[in-house]
Amino acid sequence: MIIDELFRKIAETGNPSVVGLDTAAEYLPDYERLKGDKQATASAIFDFNAAIIEKIKNIVPAVKVQIAYYEALGVSGMEVFAKTVKLAKSEGMIVIADAKRNDIGATAKQYAQAFFGGEFDSDFLTVNGYLGTDGIKPFLGNDGKGIFALVKTSNPSGGELQDMRLENGKTVYEQMAALVDGWGKDSIGECGYSNVGAVVGATYPEQASELRKLMPHTFFLVPGYGAQGGGADGAVAGFDGNGNGGIVNSSRGIICAYKQEKYKGMDFASAAYAAAADMREDLTGALRRR
Repeated sequence: MIIDELFRKIAETGNPSVVGLDTAAEYLPDYERLKGDKQATASAIFDFNAAIIEKIKNIVPAVKVQIAYYEALGVSGMEVFAKTVKLAKSEGMIVIADAKRNDIGATAKQYAQAFFGGEFDSDFLTVNGYLGTDGIKPFLGNDGKGIFALVKTSNPSGGELQDMRLENGKTVYEQMAALVDGWGKDSIGECGYSNVGAVVGATYPEQASELRKLMPHTFFLVPGYGAQGGGADGAVAGFDGNGNGGIVNSSRGIICAYKQEKYKGMDFASAAYAAAADMREDLTGALRRR
């Protein structure tokens, strides 16, 4: 099962983190030179991604490729998305396509075909379960693929809906957690976790801890660390008692590390490696303190 592969890669690298390749044009060192030329910018983004993948592939188990940054560049950007996914997989990294797909069954089936085969073939896909079970079923049943469903997101306004109380007394995010737990019950790997994971933000550690109890077999994808304000202790709040059960994302904090004073003088790829190594130490230190 793909969750066992992710679990193994985390153990091999000693690093429960994923680097988000949310590569905006303005993150490139030569952005000013490329302004106005979408095709040249797209090509430069791929070279940027490729250099970072080459540097981090032995210390980071996975990358998360956020599709919006590539869609913004049109056809050339989507070609770079496909090439980035393919390259990361060829280098032995687990690839999470961050596209948050959500639609009725027939359309969801097309999304599943797009991201679990063909040019966009990824290991995991982020999904939005708001349409309920028939919008999720097309993504299930393939041991070689997995999903991360939005449960408790890291953004400040997420609670406007997610924290609302239902008639049964549960919050919306608790109800979604129950659905996710059910969707994954038939795809639990040897590691004890399911191919159906949950997105649980680092910015809400108390809720993450509660959700771990509600979803003992659900692996967490944890956004919100670093640039969004979440610290290491909050990021691992939803991990289990053995220090497993989650992977923490950092995007700008890694790929834009060369702009930080701490890594001044390094080229962008070397700075990304150094920042990824520092994040690993930060997270493992937080796990030791638990």
